[in-house]
Order: sequence, then structure tokens, then C-alpha cells
Amino acid sequence: MLKTNEDRLVKVSVLGEVSSPVMRYPYRISVKGEPMVLPGVGGIRYNVRVGDPAVGWMADHVEPGVSIKVSDVNANMALNILSCIGNEAIVVSGDAKGSKGVVIGKHGGIEHVIVDFTPDVLDKLVIGDKVLVKAYGVGLKILNLPEVRVMNIDPKLLKLMDLKIVEGFLEVPVTHLVPASIMGSGLGAVQTYSGDYDIQLFDEETVKKYHLEDLRLGDLVAIMNAEHTYGRIYRSGAVSIGVVVHTDCVMAGHGPGVTTIMTSGSGKIKPRIDPEANIAKLLNLRDDI
Repeated sequence: MLKTNEDRLVKVSVLGEVSSPVMRYPYRISVKGEPMVLPGVGGIRYNVRVGDPAVGWMADHVEPGVSIKVSDVNANMALNILSCIGNEAIVVSGDAKGSKGVVIGKHGGIEHVIVDFTPDVLDKLVIGDKVLVKAYGVGLKILNLPEVRVMNIDPKLLKLMDLKIVEGFLEVPVTHLVPASIMGSGLGAVQTYSGDYDIQLFDEETVKKYHLEDLRLGDLVAIMNAEHTYGRIYRSGAVSIGVVVHTDCVMAGHGPGVTTIMTSGSGKIKPRIDPEANIAKLLNLRDDI
């Protein structure tokens, strides 16, 4: 059994606002040299939720559900670092006041926290509505396997993942293995307590070999030969686990984004393929998948 320090964690409120989509310029230039105009980050997505495909949309970096942030840089940093996947989120203003959702990811660069709400709540939300997150999980440790560093995950979700310690390794269910060689935007960041980094899907042979064409938003994936203890680096034998948090992209160096939830530079994580390893199913966020 896993032994954690959950009883020593602090639960604290952080506040975000439903953010507007932003566009600095209409065109995105694809890897094929095509100028494309597509929906991107921010706003309320009425028809893209966690559990849906991460690949194939007429979109670029689209975040499922609702994106939240605040204009104050320091407050937004706290929102992004302290919020953890699986945390409870509560709408505290507007017509949807009192409605509850769940944090499902974090997106770097734009510095958004991504929240899932049911469709009836999405219809009541407007840009600018305030969302309180009961942030819980920062500082979480697996005491009987310290070689595995945990981050960005609510202890409740950790318990739901069917984790097992087998011969000194943490066995983790994942939908896909991803080679570190195709990881792109976000590589080189000096910390992994916020943000994400992207799975490039432009090499057809690699996509086919690892079955990445059917990635879903919310999938748990294992990035092989990648360590995220103090940033994102290539390290032979290391393994990092993350959650797919946004859709694929047309621009070079980008693709479905992954927020890290655990890492082991010494390779003490052993992935186990499970097609059902998706946070929408683990957290019972939808009844149609």
C-alpha cells in the first residue's frame, strides 16, 4: 500500500475568472506552410470536454471545458501552482453561482487552469465569472517510495489510480507510452508545478508505432526517458506520468499538452497499459464514456 503525507497537506483557496479567448494575429502557420485560422486557448468550450479526443479537431491548443486565470501576475502564479488536478472548483459569481466542477489540467504559456463543468453549468457561465478552487495536493509525497516525485495531483485522484508498489517500482496505469524524443513546447522549463509540455504528432511513423492518433483529453500517459523533478529534461531510464490537458496543434514544436503528475529520474515508475486510464472515468466526470 502507498503511504503518503496527505494528513500534513494544506488546503487553501485560490480564485480565477473565466478567461476570454485571445488572438494576437488571425493566422497560425502550420508545419506544411499553410496559414490557418482556428479556435485556440481560453473561453468556454461547449462541445469539448475531458474524455473527448485530443486529436483531429479544427482547433489549435484548445482547452476542454473552462479556462480560468486572473490578471494579477503573482495571484495567477499562485492559482496555477497551488491548483491540482482533481481539486474541487466552485463558481462564486454569476448565474452559475454555487455550481461545482473539477480541475483537469494546467496550460503553460497562457498560464490557465482548466476546469471541467457539466453542460448545464457551461450554459450558465459567462466570461468573467469567478471560480474558487480548493487547492489541495502541493507537497504530496509517497513516503514508502521517495524515488517517485509527485506533483499537481489531488490525493483523492492518486488513490483512484490503482497504483501498486511491485518489487520496488510504482506500477501506474496509462493509456499510452510516449517517447521523450517527440516532446516539444515546454521542454527546458525549470519547474513542473504549473504548465504543460507538448507531444509532437508530426512524425507519422512514431504516431503509428505508439498509437498516438487516439489520444484523449484526460488520458494518463507515460513519457519514457523524461525526468521532471526540477524541470523537463531527457534522461535515459527516467519515466514521467502526465495528464493530456489540451488538443493537438498545427504549429511546429506543438501538440497535445501534458501536465506532469509524477516523475522518477531513477526509473522507479513502471507503466501498465490500461485503455481506461483517463481522469474523466476515474473521477466519474461523465456517464457517456
